[in-house]
Parts: sequence; structure tokens; C-alpha cells
Amino acid sequence: MAPNPEVTRQRLIAAAETLFAERGVEGVSLREINAVAGMRNATALQYHFHDRYGLVKAILAKHTPAVDAARHALLDEYSSAGIDDLRALAAALVRPSAAKLGDADGGRAYLRIHAQVLNRPEMPVFDESKAPPRDSIQRWRSAVGPLLPDVAVRRLHHRFTAMRVSATELARRAAASPRRDDQLFVSHLTDLVASLLATPVSPETAALLSARAAPAH
Repeated sequence: MAPNPEVTRQRLIAAAETLFAERGVEGVSLREINAVAGMRNATALQYHFHDRYGLVKAILAKHTPAVDAARHALLDEYSSAGIDDLRALAAALVRPSAAKLGDADGGRAYLRIHAQVLNRPEMPVFDESKAPPRDSIQRWRSAVGPLLPDVAVRRLHHRFTAMRVSATELARRAAASPRRDDQLFVSHLTDLVASLLATPVSPETAALLSARAAPAH
């Protein structure tokens, strides 16, 4: 009986989730992923995903819809409230991803892989120019932007830093043994992200930015 293509895809994704999370996206050979997935055909991975980055995209595509839906729901609540609230926006960033800590179908591995991708912008996985119109992160960025000083948005990239801090801490938590619950961790991480977003640009940093922008003589 010929193998079911969808079953093959899911087995490859499951194997890659585990191996990429534990050893890094670029620390595992395609041959090893095929072997762990039980593929007799050595070209199965290339046939279904082309390369490792196609496989990473498939892993992200498996988990992103649930995260997006949860984040949109929180952003809808924020919009309905009509009140500027950076902590509520920090929660909209953190909590949907943090829910993956309790997802037994590769959720913890996804968090570790997502952090790798976010901390390696050169990895050919994300293309913001092709982000769908309802991408929740783009919506989150649009909601946060007006609440930050212009310099924090355009030159210091506070929003992206908040995203990286959140992803990195969630990945660290995902790599550890599961705890009884994650409520305190998630609340504290939300506090940290809110503080990061709310931190004003210091006079020292502003002066250094001005000096860098000044034309050389």
C-alpha cells in the first residue's frame, strides 16, 4: 500500500519539531529527520518540504493559526475597551504564545523553534512583506506603535525587542520540565514586556542617537 502523503507530512513535522527544538534548526541533518520519522525513502523530506526551511515553515503553519486567533481575540477586547493600556497589549503578545506550553502536540517544541527563528532574522522563513492582512503580530505592532515615542519605534525597535524577549523567555520555559502551572510565569513575563515597552528613552541614549545622526565633519 502506498504511504498516505498527509501521514508522511505529519510524521516528518513531528520528528523535525523534536530535533529542531533540541539541537537547533541548522544542527540536524535532513537524513536524520527522515530516519527518525521512519521514512524509507531518503528524499521524502525534500519531496514534501524542499528543504529544512520549508519544514520550519510547515511547523510554524501548524501552530500559528491558534496563536493568531487567541491574539486577535485579546486585541478585539483591547479595541472594545477604548483605553490605552500597554500591559493589556503586552498580554496580547505573551499569553497566546504561552498557551502553547500546555499543547501536547508539539507546542513546547514550537516555542523553542519560534525563538530560534525570531532571533535569527536572516533565516529564510519570515517575510513580513507577504504577511497576511489579518496577521496578529502586525495588528499588535500597529496597536502598540502610537503609545511609544517615535524614536523607540523607528530607531530603537522596542516592539521587536519585546517580541524577542517574550519568545526567548517562553523558549527557556519550554525547554525546562513542565511545571504544575505557568500562571505566575506568564503574568511576570507580561509585566516585564509591559515595562520594556513603557521604559522612556533616557537622556544618555537620546544624546547618543543624536550624535550618531549628526553629519560627520
